Amino acid sequence: MRILLVEDDAAIVAALSELLASEGYEVESASRQDAAIDLLATSLYDLALLDVSLEQGSGFAVCAAAREVAPAMPVVFLTASDDEYSTVAGLDMGAVDYIAKPFRARELLARVNAALRRIQGQPTSLMLGDVEIDPVSATVRKRGEEVVLSALEYRLLLLFAQNSGSLISRERMRSALWDSAGEYVSDNAINVYVKRLREKIEDDPSDPRLVVTVRGLGYKAGC
Repeated sequence: MRILLVEDDAAIVAALSELLASEGYEVESASRQDAAIDLLATSLYDLALLDVSLEQGSGFAVCAAAREVAPAMPVVFLTASDDEYSTVAGLDMGAVDYIAKPFRARELLARVNAALRRIQGQPTSLMLGDVEIDPVSATVRKRGEEVVLSALEYRLLLLFAQNSGSLISRERMRSALWDSAGEYVSDNAINVYVKRLREKIEDDPSDPRLVVTVRGLGYKAGC
């Protein structure tokens, strides 16, 4: 199983990587918020282990990105910021555990193992019509056949699947997918991204049923 470790202290990264590797985990690390978010957009992980205070950025921002890209992936905070406000904020964002530094190695391993066990046996798939999305492995299938999407197309599909039957404005799409990166994306650009997604998931992209345009308002995710 693969773990994303986001920590800017090189000594802690080395110690944790060795500890987790001894239990059979594959560890990939990032020391900055932007690097961690890039890894989440391009790679698959079974768990994210995040420090809150990074030299460049915040673990909370990484957690928010993780919830968008892989909502079923457990997130565990490991940090010296163990005040009540930080703890509650982390748990409210969807983290499954909050471990304060300094930590005991065996206790940390036990809590990582427990976090991974929590998702076992839980339904992991989301459906949008006949399109099935597995948020854990980030794979998409249509009637059993795998559909290959870019990272952005996948995140867009996930947004629609999580809001099936609901109107999604372009402003909401912009906020969910781009604002955290400091980008501005025009309505025309959003239309192009939706068109590309439709070409991959719709039976007839010229007559879409899964992602329907609501003129002047945005899009409605099909059921």
